[in-house]
Amino acid sequence: MIEKKPPLTIRLCQPRGFCAGVDRAIQIVVLALKKYGAPVYVRHEIVHNRYVVEGLQSLGAVFIEELSEIPPEHRQSPVVFSAHGVPKSVPADAEARHLFYLDATCPLVSKVHKQAMRHQRLGRHVLLIGHAGHPEVIGTMGQLPEGAVTLIETEADAASFVPADPAALGFVTQTTLSVEDTAGIIRALQERFPELHAPAAESICYATTNRQEAVKETAAGADLYLIVGAPNSSNSRRLVEVAERAGARMSLLVQRAAEIPWEEIGEISTLGLSAGASAPEIIVDEIIDAFRQRFDVTIDLAITATETEDFPVMRVLRDVELTAADMAFVNGAA
Repeated sequence: MIEKKPPLTIRLCQPRGFCAGVDRAIQIVVLALKKYGAPVYVRHEIVHNRYVVEGLQSLGAVFIEELSEIPPEHRQSPVVFSAHGVPKSVPADAEARHLFYLDATCPLVSKVHKQAMRHQRLGRHVLLIGHAGHPEVIGTMGQLPEGAVTLIETEADAASFVPADPAALGFVTQTTLSVEDTAGIIRALQERFPELHAPAAESICYATTNRQEAVKETAAGADLYLIVGAPNSSNSRRLVEVAERAGARMSLLVQRAAEIPWEEIGEISTLGLSAGASAPEIIVDEIIDAFRQRFDVTIDLAITATETEDFPVMRVLRDVELTAADMAFVNGAA
């Protein structure tokens, strides 16, 4: 007699997974490999996802932390800068070494860089709301001279910051933060410094906001909420927090189906499922398949926004055809 599987409804968020900036960055590496051949060097993880990094390595990408790691005989090989952005010193270093580089910085991160530089051009000290050590924060702070930017991580930082001129301050934020957490810090700063200047446009990116809103709308009543993403992915970790705050009984971050703690999750009837902006769809499929093996699964697709953003790659790569097969390692078979 075949044992009957317990029923499970999976509330599958849409949008989820890759945003336009992540998709573009991965495409840049894939197209560079097609056009120039291996090796293509990549400074830092192109996006914060081990599966993506290993997939690109298998195609011939070589990941490094510093440009000095590129051997002299490979100086003609392309080097790609990650989607998180880099300090101005990095392209300057590349030019000094006569390296050919491709900058895969997300256009929305570049927009934050421009906002920070605009504040400084207008005579303001820049406050960057973000997490210390995150590559995007390092890149944004590295757009301006040392001492021109102060990092504000918490409301306590906002309370203790003492500016040289309270009337000459402007803020920007890391693109991948929680909307609620950022709002609290901004409110604390504005209460202390009424003349604080906001950026010309919202810093938190559309994809971060959309994924957080989708999780918020689907978390109530979920016995378990799984976020597919890497531990060093800021936007993925924020989604776990959003799910918990919005009413999920338990919320977990997993990189692969193998990490699902089946013994811990107990009896569940409703599962929320989303993915951070650097998590590939092929892993979402893998996790759904893992639940299908144990449950009689019904998919409830929760569509909360439609994303039409498309960031084109740089001109030098536009003569190379990108096929579905080229991206199947992250997107799955078409």
